[in-house]
Amino acid sequence: MKKPGRPAIPRKTIYRLSIYLRCLARLRENGIVTVSSEALAKAAGVKPTQLRKDLACLGTFGTRGLGYDVAELSQKISDELGTSSLQPVILVGVGNLGLALLSYRGFEKEGFEIIAAFDAAPNRPRGKAMKQPLLGMKHLPEFVRQHGVRMAILSVPAAVAQAVANQLIEAGVMGILNFSPIVLAVPEEVMVNNVNLAIELENLSYFIHG
Repeated sequence: MKKPGRPAIPRKTIYRLSIYLRCLARLRENGIVTVSSEALAKAAGVKPTQLRKDLACLGTFGTRGLGYDVAELSQKISDELGTSSLQPVILVGVGNLGLALLSYRGFEKEGFEIIAAFDAAPNRPRGKAMKQPLLGMKHLPEFVRQHGVRMAILSVPAAVAQAVANQLIEAGVMGILNFSPIVLAVPEEVMVNNVNLAIELENLSYFIHG
């Protein structure tokens, strides 16, 4: 991510900013107005020096001896991450995993709203009701352009994941959260975050049997 006049923020820093934002949300819920870098770093599981280095990417703020204003810092991070207002997201692939993701209410709390779902078989019976409209793939390009959608969740079988990703990118999607067990080939300007549950479990298995 790059803002005018500033170098791009490293991907790992962006990830940590998301963690800080969630820690700040908990502080606000508990009525805490200011927080020191040491306390916020501990809550986020990082060193204070790393926290200060990450926050320096957002500019100069905070008061020595008093710490950070929780509301102000939350707003600065939200502005940087682009989550100050609800961002429209679509989901492609409404199988069991897709249905579960559509039912998750936490996305809106974090600034994202799944506004529609797409599937190759939209009329197939599904065991759970969903509030979002479910459309066929032929409607995807027009829907993305009409609603200014820039992000999509991909939960389709591996065999068709690349082809669907190509459709999304051609329609204007710039960010893909990929649950399909395949590495997608995308243009440099398109960001893909891969969520492979089997790999995560494999990593856990190594550590608990180590």
